[in-house]
Amino acid sequence: MAKERSPGIKLLFVALVGAALIIPLMMVYALVYDRENQAQTAQNSITSGWGDAQVLAGPLMVIPYNRERVSTEVVDGKTVTRTINARELLYVSPTSQNLKTNIKPQVKSRGSIHKTVIYETEQSGTATFDLPGDLDRFGVEPEQLRLNEAEIRFPISDPRGLQTDAQLNVGGEALPLRPGLGTSSSGSGVHAFFDWSEGGEVALDFNYRLRGSSALSMVPQGMETDWSVESSWPHPSFVGSFLPDADRTEIGDEGFEARWSISNLALGQTLVRTSEPQLPQVNVIDRYSVYPADGGTDASIATIRLVEPVDLYSRVNRSVKYGFLFIGFTFLAFLMFDIVGGARVSAAEYLLSGAGLVLFFVMLLAFAEMIGFALAYLVASAAIIGLLSAYSAAVLGSWLRARVIGALLVALYALLYVLLNLEEWSLVIGSVLLFFALAAVMYATRQIDWSSVNRGKGDPEPETFGEVATS
Repeated sequence: MAKERSPGIKLLFVALVGAALIIPLMMVYALVYDRENQAQTAQNSITSGWGDAQVLAGPLMVIPYNRERVSTEVVDGKTVTRTINARELLYVSPTSQNLKTNIKPQVKSRGSIHKTVIYETEQSGTATFDLPGDLDRFGVEPEQLRLNEAEIRFPISDPRGLQTDAQLNVGGEALPLRPGLGTSSSGSGVHAFFDWSEGGEVALDFNYRLRGSSALSMVPQGMETDWSVESSWPHPSFVGSFLPDADRTEIGDEGFEARWSISNLALGQTLVRTSEPQLPQVNVIDRYSVYPADGGTDASIATIRLVEPVDLYSRVNRSVKYGFLFIGFTFLAFLMFDIVGGARVSAAEYLLSGAGLVLFFVMLLAFAEMIGFALAYLVASAAIIGLLSAYSAAVLGSWLRARVIGALLVALYALLYVLLNLEEWSLVIGSVLLFFALAAVMYATRQIDWSSVNRGKGDPEPETFGEVATS
């Protein structure tokens, strides 16, 4: 007759089976990552003909000027010095600008699963320009400026989203807008030629419509920038280097309103530059952060992300990370019934129960793509709880014990759902749960000799080593 294993050996076998289940859990984690990539590909295909996440900046006055440069070169062994009359550009930011944006969002889908948020914005604004009196600080004299060849540029990251009704008025005179010349690095945006020969302060007003997706960013420029945004989207996320004014931001079920007031003191920039200010291409990594696409330093930028109310892949991803907690608690309950209650649970039964727990996350992912996260969680958890409760009745030999397992699983799945919705409290709740679970196990097993072996009736007495038998 086979000998009964000691409680310590049983615990070791349970730990080994649990460790083996890490492999399918990692496979589920990879499956979530793969499905998320497929969803991103589908979203990109939706936005490819519409417009990407847009980054825009206020108007910029660009003035050519002549500058003499001295170059030295060696010709036939002799040093020759030449004076070259070079054409360079002076970039002037507005003394003040006001921009009003109305975002009109839509949800577009590809098939029945993949969805993304696109939008159309209406931009209207005013700006004021004036030449500073200390141009000589930048190595530029007023007589060098070619004011009759000035340009007004509007940098925009993805000009595909521009509509045909863009308008620009300077001093009451309409100027035709032309494509390109937003920035020299990308050529993105629109521009207009302006004769500023008279000098002095000049005021302009503009409006245009722009299409994009997922996020809208604004790069503040000038002495004072005021940006007001309103939208019917109820789930905005404000990220970037500048957040809206708290006392002028409202978010509700009908949408949101927000306003930024930014000075050049916060930007750390002068109004006049001889080098071109670059329009950053940013990636919205998550709902909290934006990063320059080129991997550079954080851009001076204000971003509104149109967050989808349920990011199902991130929630499924987070739930998988709690998978080993589910396996551990369920196996612990089986182990207590084994070594305390007398029920015998084999390694195969532990393995099959663990496979059912891992299957929950696959079902959650599959159904979440079709019916949403909350309903998918209810369907998948109900199916696994029913399956393991019925299986536990056969394994543990009692429906009463099976109900205990079922109640444990109900509590675990309910707790996991709470953890997924309360990100800030997840660590606190999880650590307290583990503390009480450990305390309960310590109390239930306080009388157990982990190295002893339980013997049934008819089992031979164990041999006593160290004693000499007498005849």
